[in-house]
Amino acid sequence: MPVVDTAPVGLPGRADCVMPNNEVVVLEAEGGVATVTLNRPEARNALSRELLRELTGVMDECERRDDVRVVIITGADPAFCAGLDLRELATSSALLRADSDSNPSSKPPRPGPFPGRSKPLIGAVNGPAVTGGLELALACDFLIASERARFADTHARVGVQPAWGLSVLLPEAVGLRRAREMSASGNFVDAATALAWGLVNHVVAHEDLLSTARSIAADIAGNDPAGVGRLLATYAEGSLLSAGEALRLELEVAAEWLRDGHGRPEEVARRKQAIIERGSSQAG
Repeated sequence: MPVVDTAPVGLPGRADCVMPNNEVVVLEAEGGVATVTLNRPEARNALSRELLRELTGVMDECERRDDVRVVIITGADPAFCAGLDLRELATSSALLRADSDSNPSSKPPRPGPFPGRSKPLIGAVNGPAVTGGLELALACDFLIASERARFADTHARVGVQPAWGLSVLLPEAVGLRRAREMSASGNFVDAATALAWGLVNHVVAHEDLLSTARSIAADIAGNDPAGVGRLLATYAEGSLLSAGEALRLELEVAAEWLRDGHGRPEEVARRKQAIIERGSSQAG
């Protein structure tokens, strides 16, 4: 699996994109930000066994690398991801079994395509995200969409069941009634509707997708990585609990954080000027 330490001239998410090689997953890393690109454009980045295997390896590498603080996942145009490769699925159910068994040791169980992930993950959705592709998007911490993005859950059309957490994560994002409509109808939701429903955080011009995602990723990478990781973990753990239990969890995490030596006055003082300058520049 290739690693490109500086971004190539042609970037995924642009109409003139030309990926630098024929690998099914491409990893670029620069300035603390890794960009992972699904690179089967001729198959609309459908999830074959090969792509899933390579994607797992690349995500594991991002998790191990000290120079990577934030990860962006996107697709080579024209699609983000068309879901499981139906040609493979039509000949064998092994792809579905690999799908459902992707994270068997998670505690507590959070099924999904990215087992063991702790670093922030931004989805840069450059085109259609369908079924398994929608589940890839939902597994991200948040989404930035191109104006060309489209979202659909076609599990019922194909006659299979989700196994990457869609039945929990989709209603968490858009509400239960909207999730039911998407899953039962299989109809597509466009980028503007996805924004209105809360499925995505931002919709931008197609040519600005990666630059916007990388700008936000740089803001995240400039923060205390341990603090970011602990906050996102608290969100994830709290989402599995009742509201009361989640509030107690937050208090426990805060107390443990201080006991472990984080948030000391001298540490806050050291960061104070940078915090003030950044806040002033953003507040105007």
